Amino acid sequence: MKPEKVKFMLMAVDMNRAVRFYRDVMGLEEIFVSDFWSELRHGDAIIGLHGGHHGRRNPTGLSFQFEDVLKQSEFIRQAGAEILQYPEQREGEPILLGMYRDSEGNEVFITQYVG
Repeated sequence: MKPEKVKFMLMAVDMNRAVRFYRDVMGLEEIFVSDFWSELRHGDAIIGLHGGHHGRRNPTGLSFQFEDVLKQSEFIRQAGAEILQYPEQREGEPILLGMYRDSEGNEVFITQYVG
């Protein structure tokens, strides 16, 4: 049997703030929003936001790829997230790789494919 959907969950201290960030800054589409569980999507990918988090550091392994990751990292910073690592290319890798921490404590990778 195959799964119907695959969801990736992030934690949220302030659900409205988290939904605004992932909708307005990261470009995801709202599916469902409540105080305790919200879902946003890009294509078939679904990000679930779980309320009740206390804002501690939360490494996620999640990664968003953009056409212009340097421009996006500045947009993320201006929206109040902390840039932990500005995007740079590491030797032998075909991507620019950076990382941010959102206002909820989630640490997320941002990339750009450079071939």
